[in-house]
Amino acid sequence: MPMRFRGTAALLAATICITLIQAHAASAPDDAGLLRGPAAYGDWTKDAPGVGRLIKPADMPTPGATASASTYPHIVKRPEGAWPQAPAGFKVSAFLTGLQEPRQMRVAPNGDIFLAESGGNRIRILRAKPGEEKAKTPSIFVAGLDSRPYGTAFYPPGPNPQYVYVATETKVLRYPYRNGDLKARSAAEVVVPDLPEGHHWTRDIVFSPDGRTMLVSVGSGSNDAENGMEAETGRADILAFNPDGSNLRIYASGLRNPVTLGFHPDTGDLWVTVNERDGLGDNLPPDYVTRATPGGFYGWPWYYIGDHLDPRHSGEHPELNGKVVTPDVLFQPHSAPIGFAIYDGKQFPAEYRGDLFVAFHGSWNRTKRTGYKLVRVRLDHGVPTGEYDDFMIGFVTPAGNVWGRLAGVAVAADGALLVSDDTSGTVWRIDYAGGR
Repeated sequence: MPMRFRGTAALLAATICITLIQAHAASAPDDAGLLRGPAAYGDWTKDAPGVGRLIKPADMPTPGATASASTYPHIVKRPEGAWPQAPAGFKVSAFLTGLQEPRQMRVAPNGDIFLAESGGNRIRILRAKPGEEKAKTPSIFVAGLDSRPYGTAFYPPGPNPQYVYVATETKVLRYPYRNGDLKARSAAEVVVPDLPEGHHWTRDIVFSPDGRTMLVSVGSGSNDAENGMEAETGRADILAFNPDGSNLRIYASGLRNPVTLGFHPDTGDLWVTVNERDGLGDNLPPDYVTRATPGGFYGWPWYYIGDHLDPRHSGEHPELNGKVVTPDVLFQPHSAPIGFAIYDGKQFPAEYRGDLFVAFHGSWNRTKRTGYKLVRVRLDHGVPTGEYDDFMIGFVTPAGNVWGRLAGVAVAADGALLVSDDTSGTVWRIDYAGGR
């Protein structure tokens, strides 16, 4: 016989019922397969091509809700039969293997692919005819760099650059260049001689579309400024210069580790991937990709994801409350987003054009692994929806061992997507074959 409630008891029962329904809805996938709220905080076993996630600031747990973990990946060789998995209609092939810590890639106006082989302190050039799934024997553009190279950029913007710039951990260099050059024409000119050294070492470099401003990303020298802010001068920032290295200023600040930079070709917005701090628990705080606002402050080290105070800095700088920019797209914490590319090719279906593809290097500060995949960040006419989808997965074994960690992303001249894997030493190529 059904139980009936009257008066206050009925109201209380109804309230509890509604609360449970709302909690379930917040943690379960919706009809479109989008994981929201707590359900978006999974591990690699929940990954699959096409699975979507939406994480909002309100979904974050409190600091210390779980203990801080130290679970570095156990690296293994690619197991027999293991291969990256992409959505139906897409094909993944090994474009080039045998590389030494391949990281950032940039495509020259003539279609040559400049690859920073960071572990080998060199820049390689990869070539392939349209549609070829294998790169030809690569050329070494420059070798013997004194610290790990990461970013490359062509200047001036447009079809006929005169220089290629290379950002290493400590310097910005430039080489005379003409389309088709396979080797540097002469020794480098040092444009910026003294970037900060140590800890976060990646230095990306891009030029504004009008060619007037050179931007360089510099990560923090610590996790949470535990060595004092005097040790963080010129760090956790996007720095701006004139193309000749003069007129240093700060474009955006409070970015713990801004890794890769890129201007959206349709909107002109500057996008940046950011690795947030560690030590606050498995699910805090989210990493992110965001449009970098000129003059914007993103919170590090005192605040994270808007006005959320880091408890390790309680009572510090209350005047900054209300002045912290909230990032556009929040990723599962500790995913370690590194490289990204804005899809401007014509090979993939039209729905992908203008979206971001972001490489997750993978977690270490989490009990159960997350990351180790390529995701698609959805934009609506250049405006982020906050949603992102798994796109290429499969780099973690069922036992939790890791055979691949993704780093750089580029769009080849023929519209294929290239993704570097600094653990297996591979550049992967993703083609769309669904319409063929």
